[in-house]
Amino acid sequence: MSRFLFVVPPLTGHVNPTASVGGELLARGHDVAWVGHPGTLTPLLPDGAVIFPAIDDRLEAEIREKRERWLSLRGMAVLKFFWEEFLIPLGHAMVPGVTDAVRVFAPDVVVADQQALAGPVVARSAGLPWVTSASTSAELVNPLATMPKVDAWVRGLLHGFAGGDVRFSDRLVLLYSSKALVGREFGEEVAFVGPALSHRVERVAFPWERLTGRRRVLVSLGTLNGPAGERFFGQVLEAVADLDLQVIVVAPERPAPDNVLMLPSVPQLALMPHLDAVVTHGGHNTVCEALAHGLPLVVAPIRDDQPTVAGQVVAAGAGVRLTYSRAKAADIRSAVLSVLDEPEYAAAAGVVRDSFLAAGGAAAAADRLEKVVAG
Repeated sequence: MSRFLFVVPPLTGHVNPTASVGGELLARGHDVAWVGHPGTLTPLLPDGAVIFPAIDDRLEAEIREKRERWLSLRGMAVLKFFWEEFLIPLGHAMVPGVTDAVRVFAPDVVVADQQALAGPVVARSAGLPWVTSASTSAELVNPLATMPKVDAWVRGLLHGFAGGDVRFSDRLVLLYSSKALVGREFGEEVAFVGPALSHRVERVAFPWERLTGRRRVLVSLGTLNGPAGERFFGQVLEAVADLDLQVIVVAPERPAPDNVLMLPSVPQLALMPHLDAVVTHGGHNTVCEALAHGLPLVVAPIRDDQPTVAGQVVAAGAGVRLTYSRAKAADIRSAVLSVLDEPEYAAAAGVVRDSFLAAGGAAAAADRLEKVVAG
């Protein structure tokens, strides 16, 4: 049996795929450990998971504060802040903890999230093979290709930190999507394994008894949506108030129409089979979880990889895109009714779902990791 070390940032959407793949490796008898922020990792991993600290609570709080400031920025300031104030400093901060984890756990392979830059840096220093866990396909598509000076600036930052571009391994990149959604192919090192959803732990309670027989729509903007989320949620509540739907909105509780169930958090993966559509900011995990269940989408991207993911959804025919900052109640209402009532959206979502099933998920990812060890 082999030993696999997952290196992850303190971001739920980046941890979740590794929880599934790590769970599959554990089920096969391998030794698996994670290194990152224990407070983020513990609720998302199986009981008894081996966790090494690379981020303490103080640093995690600083990261959350920085992410909140990042959400208030616009234009190129977003990218500059993301790299100079978040990603590169996070890489530097994680190096000591990842180094200790490698020394103590002695992995055969390091599996690094694309935003956990310390993983490949330490793996290369230790002479270990490393692979990438790509929690989104956006950077592989390279949205900066049309801005060569900006692209060169990013690569310069990476060279300064790591001596090269370590976002993606040239040995193996686990991409939790499919060609049917991404719409293009990459090099042979990129493995389209589809979303990794098995072995996931969700410890959030949910009032299942409050679900009604009406069609159900989930509205979720993820954990990082900023003050503009208040405006969008207000428009959502107005949009659905008189519709014959049950709408589950993931947001702090506030006065809402009778057909709206407002909750601060939900067991999203467990809820998916009970839904008919999803309204989302375009986070890669939420989009792929919805499409894995054949659910059409209304996507209102905010920033980061979300516009790219939203574009993939629209190109696949599986949803409608809205402008997050300008969407009015009438726009949201029209989009929700379109994806619910026009069958072509659900049919296209079903095509993507089938491509995900064929890709293999966590089992396919584990197969590829075992091959890395075997050489």
